[in-house]
Amino acid sequence: MSGIYIHIPFCKQACHYCDFHFSTSMKKKDEMVLALAKEIQMHKSEFEDEIIETIYFGGGTPSILPISDLRFLIDQVYKNYKMVENPEITLEANPDDLSEERIIELSNSRINRLSIGIQSFFEDDLQLMNRAHNAAEAKRCLEVATQYFDNISLDLIYGIPVPSQNGEKAKQMSNEKWKQNIETALSFGIPHISSYALTVEPKTALKKMIKTGKIPEPKDEVAQEHFMILVEILEANGFIHYELSNFGKENYFSKNNSAYWLGKKYIGIGPSAHSYDGVSRSWNIANNVLYLKSIQENQLPSEKEILSVSDRYNEYIMTGLRTIWGVSLSRIENEFGLTYLEYLKKQSQKYLNDDLLFLEMDILKPTSKGKFLTDGIASDLFMVNV
Repeated sequence: MSGIYIHIPFCKQACHYCDFHFSTSMKKKDEMVLALAKEIQMHKSEFEDEIIETIYFGGGTPSILPISDLRFLIDQVYKNYKMVENPEITLEANPDDLSEERIIELSNSRINRLSIGIQSFFEDDLQLMNRAHNAAEAKRCLEVATQYFDNISLDLIYGIPVPSQNGEKAKQMSNEKWKQNIETALSFGIPHISSYALTVEPKTALKKMIKTGKIPEPKDEVAQEHFMILVEILEANGFIHYELSNFGKENYFSKNNSAYWLGKKYIGIGPSAHSYDGVSRSWNIANNVLYLKSIQENQLPSEKEILSVSDRYNEYIMTGLRTIWGVSLSRIENEFGLTYLEYLKKQSQKYLNDDLLFLEMDILKPTSKGKFLTDGIASDLFMVNV
């Protein structure tokens, strides 16, 4: 089973924390949709023996496209690839795009899963992040969407700093405010929640705001506390913490994301999109104009690298530790060899001793205490200089 990711490189406005590839100009929208359709066809031969089980519209803001464009692109996938009977087809959407009329349109298409970028239910947070929607729109779109879609995920961001006001000292998001965000999300009966710590990326407006002293730097200890609160509340409400940032009710895990974490093949369509075929990784140019020019000239606008054994080992360590499936020691030995297995055992011992990792039936997993530190732990288990 494999998946197709389609990157829609357009947004109404730039969120202050975002470093994904997008344009706020829609002038080349029609050209882009045709180019995406053409790239879908150009990859056809690569997946002749594969069956597609997921289509994922990411971005950017895919919900900015009219339903006719979304239908057209989905149809192109169906025309060029073998599909499972009921594929998971996800649309990332912003609340300001999800009017009742729009939600009904989407529910009458092949799209059967919405991933809604709520981020926060508080007005001050949304303004700080420069989101295009407001708190009322966030709640209203969920009220309507849950009437037409069963499979809905929403995004929340924690560890958001609070800018200084009226001479008051700047501070961090309180635990109580974060709990209110979680409880509000739960009140809509959503079966999947993705939640991330606010990350300060280079060359973003957020980075500049921190540098100029408009807002304080997000604090790791605050984010860690929010993470632990999140895990506790969601697990108490029947969610399974199946990946570091993802929580789903039974049968509501993201098939698209799970396939990535489990090392399945996927094709990325559109500017900046990545592809993976099991042995190599490729990525498209992150420039709309150059992407369009290349596709029009019948050239895939991508670079490619063949993954070494250590690359594949490192990737498995990173993705495995982030999920409930963990890292299989027998798989390490079978796929990468005894040298890698012994190295992993040696490097992981201190984390086992410190109760940050544990072994369960030959599977290496992070403990509750170690989950928030997973990325740092994984990097210490990487094989380097091979």
